[in-house]
Amino acid sequence: MIDTYSPDYATARERFREAAQQAGWRLETCPVEGAGPSGEPLTVDAAISTSEPAEQTLIVSSGLHGVEGFFGSAVQLALLDRWKGQKTPVRCVLLHCLNPYGFAWLRRFDEHNVDPNRNFLLADEAFRGAPPLYAKFDALLNPKRPPSRWDLFELQALGIIARYGVPALRQAVACGQYDYPQGIFYGGAGPSTSQRVLQSQMAHWLSGSRQVVHLDFHTGLGRRGEWKLLIDYPLPPEQRAWLVAWFGAAAFETFDATSIAYESRGSIGRWCQSQSFAASYVYACAEFGTYPSLRVLTGIRAENQAHHWAEPNAAVTQQAKARLKELFCPADARWRAHVLAQSLALVEQAIAGLATR
Repeated sequence: MIDTYSPDYATARERFREAAQQAGWRLETCPVEGAGPSGEPLTVDAAISTSEPAEQTLIVSSGLHGVEGFFGSAVQLALLDRWKGQKTPVRCVLLHCLNPYGFAWLRRFDEHNVDPNRNFLLADEAFRGAPPLYAKFDALLNPKRPPSRWDLFELQALGIIARYGVPALRQAVACGQYDYPQGIFYGGAGPSTSQRVLQSQMAHWLSGSRQVVHLDFHTGLGRRGEWKLLIDYPLPPEQRAWLVAWFGAAAFETFDATSIAYESRGSIGRWCQSQSFAASYVYACAEFGTYPSLRVLTGIRAENQAHHWAEPNAAVTQQAKARLKELFCPADARWRAHVLAQSLALVEQAIAGLATR
């Protein structure tokens, strides 16, 4: 198999587009505002297989959290390479890099510092509010200065964990906030670029679909090299039975105090469920572990500091971004090969299950 991990967004985008065309898939491009570091265009690209009928559709999406697109794009490129010259049993829609700005600029967030997976609020939800603990620790989470090697954040965070516990801290910090625009996990003041693209295109991409399974690939949460399917909406009994049959009862989690998942506001799964894109829509975040969660949080915080309070070309900024890339897509060849193989197997399981519906 070819090495499907790309060194940057521009390369990943070009490789994805070329692979889709070589596979004979329909390729559609949604340009978004802005440009990459070398002036390259930013786009959300969709590759749609020519498989018929279209009633059963698998979506594989990547890069909602920008820098996590290094992994998700590698999975999609590997799928296109595997399926070259073949007809898939169900229609497949590959959505490449839902947050191209974040991928291109090595950010988890978008051009407005919005975490896209906290931005998909439902019609009756307001873009305001923050968890009380987030507000209490805003100065610690979002210091208004460049990152420093002498920062004691991890030690301070351990003290907070000792007092409140990991689940409470995770829920308070990562569930989404709308009051601190320069802070981490900011959900925005209105629909993000990612949401607008999906709102305008999903019905078109899923035209004719009766049953949809959506695997949205992410990294950074959970044990290193292991995966879980995280469900962010109330799971109907029928869909739960499908997931158990297709992947096993231990393969997925809904939010509770003991799970690695946390209940987030504005997550994409709930939004997709609410849009009536198909009669049956099963969404799962396919989350692959990289580094310990506190180390990941420290890296997110440092990159956010550098983005707002350091010069773009400063060494401290480049170091923070390189660290963030490593945290979400480790360079370790064994990790990369292992999670890629698991991802391909996961997609094949989803297709096999969907094809029986």
